Amino acid sequence: MAEARTNKVVCYIVRDGWILTFRHLDHPLSEVGIQVPAGTMKPGETPEHAALREAREETGLTTLQIVRKLGEADYDISPYRHEVMRRHFFEITTDDAPAAPWIAGEPDPDDGGTGSSWECRWVPLEQAHVLAGGLSNMIGALVDE
Repeated sequence: MAEARTNKVVCYIVRDGWILTFRHLDHPLSEVGIQVPAGTMKPGETPEHAALREAREETGLTTLQIVRKLGEADYDISPYRHEVMRRHFFEITTDDAPAAPWIAGEPDPDDGGTGSSWECRWVPLEQAHVLAGGLSNMIGALVDE
């Protein structure tokens, strides 16, 4: 079976030594793990535009700015699905101060599926190694400065 190839963005929203993470409320933690905002690039969309769009959609934060692109990496999600994701990783900052956990979600996802909700939470950057599904691939670039 041929594998699909898709372009994705991964958003490390960082402020004052904290990184924004979330856990899905509609799926068991054991299936989807702890994540950061991420998603699929739309046709004709730049990685930078996709990163800001996905970060806003998935967190509700509005004062987001790209600090820098950290790099790219392929991630094969087989056997879950025959797909290789070309991930574009970004460091993003916000003027919104780290706050208590809040509920966010995507009631009308682009893929036409059912909406999801999740709990957003700021965690110390040193704990970001626990991210699921290869999402921590470029965390080291945030602390190697």
